[in-house]
Amino acid sequence: MIKPHGIVPPIITPMTEDGKFNEPVFRQMINHLIREGVHGIFPLGTTGEFYAFNNEEVKHILKVAVEEANGRVTVYAGANHITTRGVITQVKIAEEVGVDAVSVLTPMFVSQTQEEIYDFYKTIAESTSLPILIYNNKPKTNVTVTPETIAKLALIDNIIGVKDSTGDFTNTEEYIRLTRHIENFSVLLGRDTLIFAGLCYGAAGAIASCANVAPRIAADIYDKYMAGDFEGAREAQFILAPLRIACNMGTFPAVIKEGLVLEGYAVGKCLEPIAELKEQEKKKLETILKEMKLI
Repeated sequence: MIKPHGIVPPIITPMTEDGKFNEPVFRQMINHLIREGVHGIFPLGTTGEFYAFNNEEVKHILKVAVEEANGRVTVYAGANHITTRGVITQVKIAEEVGVDAVSVLTPMFVSQTQEEIYDFYKTIAESTSLPILIYNNKPKTNVTVTPETIAKLALIDNIIGVKDSTGDFTNTEEYIRLTRHIENFSVLLGRDTLIFAGLCYGAAGAIASCANVAPRIAADIYDKYMAGDFEGAREAQFILAPLRIACNMGTFPAVIKEGLVLEGYAVGKCLEPIAELKEQEKKKLETILKEMKLI
């Protein structure tokens, strides 16, 4: 069973001008991120605009990701849907193309009890032999997985971890505290400003959207921390922070895609209704990337 760790970018999905998946640029991005030292890739997460694609497109994107990664890093696939059966369909697609693990977001729109959340993940886990990463993004879904529910789900063999994108560090700390004795369970940060803090508490790493734009800086937080260079890791965190804060300028993930365009990657725009950044926002982002020595 794999053990999630390190910096894993939820890789963007490049688009052509007519809104189609841009396979050559996707392959280029995968190789760029791996060269820069990331520890895994995560296609079709929130940053990858998972909600924009039908099952046929999902299969194509995941197949390309597995093929291009070619065993060099772990491939985590987003498998997200409002219903349990919808997620299971996505998980079966992920199985078919040979990903290493799946990340499953809490259902959106429908408000569930914690009992329903537990049953949701338990049923999905029982439907597959793939390792499963729970994904809690309460700010986007208005649904949460409490620390107590995580502690119960962590006892299921193929549930291997949780990504916490709540931004609530007490919640992250409780995830870690309540699961710290469970050997095959990892807690990953989903808020890029809290990676160093999470590592200090015992987190295994982060699924970091800004690692699309600043993969080496993000990887330095983890690599330097693991090497015992805590001051170097903290400094890398400080360097990364302005980019994450800048993501508030536009509708997510517009800033991530614009940052890559500024770096010279033809990733295209987000799908409508997400709009491009305004000109003054693009200039502000350009200044931040120059200060980070990324352009």
